[in-house]
Amino acid sequence: MNSKTQSILSYLGILWLIAYFLGKDQRDSLSLYHLKQGFGLLLTGVIINAVGYILVSVVTALAFVINIIGIIFLIFIVLGVLNAVNEVRKPLPLIGHLFENQFSFLD
Repeated sequence: MNSKTQSILSYLGILWLIAYFLGKDQRDSLSLYHLKQGFGLLLTGVIINAVGYILVSVVTALAFVINIIGIIFLIFIVLGVLNAVNEVRKPLPLIGHLFENQFSFLD
């Protein structure tokens, strides 16, 4: 699996695991960067969804806000895939800079 394919799969949820395990011997700095960005986005999404479901069960009026946040995450996924397709090391808006020096276990 080449670096570009690994980078693209890094943003597609469960396919992140395929990029991580199958591309382990062919990993370069570009694919590692996108693996970290994708993993950070995945973790952030899981946390926000969990908190969102709890909040919506208490205050149902927040469902609209949670849906908007879901759309924003979809936009982040599209931006990440576009960066991977263009082979650019560009952090995701708002949250990407938080993941650049994190997740050293992925190295």
